[in-house]
Amino acid sequence: MFKKSTWLHLRIPFSYFLLPIYFFGISISPNLSEPSLLWLFIILHLFIYPASNAFNSYFDKDEKSIGGLKSPPPVDKNLLYMAWLFDIIGISLSIWQFKNNWTLTLMLLVYILVSRAYSHPSIRLKKYAFLSWFIAGLFQGAWVVWIIYIGLNNFEFSHILKPHVLIPGLMASVILWGAYPMTQIYQHEEDAKRGDKTLSIKLGVKGTFLFTAVFFVMASVLYFFYFEAYHQAKYGWTFILAMTPIVLFFVGWFLAVLKNGDKANYKNTMWLNFISATCLGGFFLYFFLNSTNILTAVGQY
Repeated sequence: MFKKSTWLHLRIPFSYFLLPIYFFGISISPNLSEPSLLWLFIILHLFIYPASNAFNSYFDKDEKSIGGLKSPPPVDKNLLYMAWLFDIIGISLSIWQFKNNWTLTLMLLVYILVSRAYSHPSIRLKKYAFLSWFIAGLFQGAWVVWIIYIGLNNFEFSHILKPHVLIPGLMASVILWGAYPMTQIYQHEEDAKRGDKTLSIKLGVKGTFLFTAVFFVMASVLYFFYFEAYHQAKYGWTFILAMTPIVLFFVGWFLAVLKNGDKANYKNTMWLNFISATCLGGFFLYFFLNSTNILTAVGQY
């Protein structure tokens, strides 16, 4: 079970790309405690996300590059067992550290089941272009924001329907709905071979770039008005500033692809993911520290 190939397919470093969602989720929470912040991070980024990666790798059996792994080794049953083990550990930690917060545990279980449905051959949401796009963006974005909110505050599920919780969750999904097709742009051959008609295949390479560009613009506008309405306009301007390096790389990459289609490759996709995660993660961390007055409190000591 503890083979090197199995650990590689967990793709734990790949969780870095979802870090902005975590920072955004904790920034809207009214109740914060260091142990809860730490344990939610560990549960999601070190167990639940890697388990999902492993499960997906087991059933995809990719021979070419996948997210976070340029040369994936062959898979075997050990990988499936490890996926289940990591999920069990994540759920067990949730029950142990967030006692009586059964809503959190159930929401984590729903996330796990959806990620299984995404890859498992008996359902395989991945083969449905628009459904998989919508489900992946919704659950890796909004659902995770709501998981964090429920986990930190021990509120009932109905609290996510309140505008100040519902709206940020959906906005987190807007970013992922834009980015998701870009993560598939170099996998057209592999996905088509398995019969997975991904959204990126449907859109084509050029269409994928244009689709993502529309969502980048939409996200910038929505986040600006959200911060202006619920917080301060300065956060909206700072968000746009944080998006600038992402947009510059994106435009440069698009122009390169128009000249040479081979540039729509794994290396450039990972660079876009890294720049996006770093810039947006940095912004949401700043927003969390500033809006919760943690920076002010630290400055007084």
